[in-house]
Amino acid sequence: MNRSKQASESDDGQRKFICVGDPQAFPSEVNPERLILLDGSVPVLDELCEPSVDGVWITRDQFPRVSELRGLAQSGAMLRDMPEGVALIDYDNRVLWANRRLLDWSGCDENSAVGRDFYEMLSNPEIMGPDFCPFHTAMATGEESSSTLQASENRYFQVHASTIEHPNRSQQLIVTVSDITKEILQQQKLAAIHQAGRDLADLRPNEIFMMEVDERIELLKENIRHYLSDLLNFQVIEIRLLEHATGNLVPLLSVGIDQDAADRQLYAHPQGNGVTGYVAASGRSYVCQDVDNDPLFIPGANSTRSSITAPLILHDQVLGTLNVESPDTSAFSDSDLQFLEIFARDVAFALNTLELLVAQKANTAQQSCDAIHSAVAMPVDEILNDAVNVMEGYIGHSPEVVDRLQRILHNARDIKQTIQQIGQKMTPMEAVPAGIETTQNVALRGKKILVVDADNQVREDAHRLLERYGCIVETAHKGDEAVLMVRGSGGYESYDVIISDIRLPDYSGYQLMLRLGKIMQRVPMVLMTGFGYDPGHSIVKARQNGLHPKCVLFKPFRLDQLIDVINTILELNVEDPLKESAPESKEGHPVD
Repeated sequence: MNRSKQASESDDGQRKFICVGDPQAFPSEVNPERLILLDGSVPVLDELCEPSVDGVWITRDQFPRVSELRGLAQSGAMLRDMPEGVALIDYDNRVLWANRRLLDWSGCDENSAVGRDFYEMLSNPEIMGPDFCPFHTAMATGEESSSTLQASENRYFQVHASTIEHPNRSQQLIVTVSDITKEILQQQKLAAIHQAGRDLADLRPNEIFMMEVDERIELLKENIRHYLSDLLNFQVIEIRLLEHATGNLVPLLSVGIDQDAADRQLYAHPQGNGVTGYVAASGRSYVCQDVDNDPLFIPGANSTRSSITAPLILHDQVLGTLNVESPDTSAFSDSDLQFLEIFARDVAFALNTLELLVAQKANTAQQSCDAIHSAVAMPVDEILNDAVNVMEGYIGHSPEVVDRLQRILHNARDIKQTIQQIGQKMTPMEAVPAGIETTQNVALRGKKILVVDADNQVREDAHRLLERYGCIVETAHKGDEAVLMVRGSGGYESYDVIISDIRLPDYSGYQLMLRLGKIMQRVPMVLMTGFGYDPGHSIVKARQNGLHPKCVLFKPFRLDQLIDVINTILELNVEDPLKESAPESKEGHPVD
């Protein structure tokens, strides 16, 4: 007490004393305004850090043993300097004390932190749970509680609160705070990668089947480019697919790779084929931290200094490789490797979903057949149109000419169907996704469909798209041609479905429906129209005269919508078979 007493008698009016216990027991000659009152010995050490504090007064009932003081000194030093945040708060969430790490995170100094609301000190973060009132829960129950806080600048903290009960039964909380930003961001990135993997080939089986091989490749390449660049921040990318028969690694996607390197022939072999060949042969990922000191590495981009290569594996089979490169040495962490391996599994799944591996095998044969068929289909339709038009003039006058024309019609149709059948045989069946072979789509095979439209592109598309399902497609430019095609091809037995534009060069699709009604007791009609375009309320009139409510297509329509409408007509044909009506005279005119 002598040191404190001497200090109190000095001329320095700024000197202060710490008082633990009843202040009435403190010597009366000291000004009470110069006392720092504490209700326990725990915060004493931090107050002693202030240079203006000259001494400590501890009442007898609060005085700890020497061993306890030593323990307090050690504990206080540990709490101040530990890497996690620590705070002592009261019942109202006010900060009584905070260690250096928590003060650093909050941006406060000790003077501005003490007495502030804990959440306010951390700029009022969002409480993400699981306990949305962790301090209240700990105070109320006496049990430990924890929660996650999202602070500004996308930082995340885990808080853990437990109670401290003093002899006077006042409650305080000791709160530990951990910075879990890295863990949370990694979880979010993993979730984003999994979602990206699901989105790589997020198409229905019939949509995939309708896509050409090049379209499938472009879809996958664009999605991979997007996710690897935006999500994983990889800018130099190469994907190769493995041909198991030859071991050749065929380039699928190259971004930022030198063209000579992209065109380089590589094989799934551990020697002489770079990291890519090694990974494809071993089925194991490979991290090259320094390309100058790695004997396996073969340069892809001139600026590359490090790389990661992961295998594309599905059902324990290597499908190819995924390689990313960086201009920095040792640029990739364990997390980068983990992310790339996860994404590589999703790419392998997408390759399988898009049927690229099988589709590539069928591509050359399919393109050849499509080219031949597209060159033949429209001219054959012209032959059919001309033949039925000529035949119309000889009916009842020259049976021999009619018979010859009938043979021309028959042979022309045989030519087109033969080309179609050859194409189907040349294309491996496994090139068709399993999901496309539904009962409905199998029912399309061999069905005869007449498409009536003045637009050449529409007629060409009808051949290209519908014949993939095995349909027999014929086309006409205008209504009169369609009537002749139906009458010259067997009347009610001629076509299973007739699809017509609502506006034809000679008359409307509705008028065509009425004309065909003189030949067929029920016309298997589908009308096509643009949105908002219905001259003379033709669709309303057609529905009043038997057009099925679902048999209207609004341009532009998707292929799956067209297939659904055709299936609707085919189901009606089963329920109500087509029958021949009374014959129409040849002199009949378009019905208004």
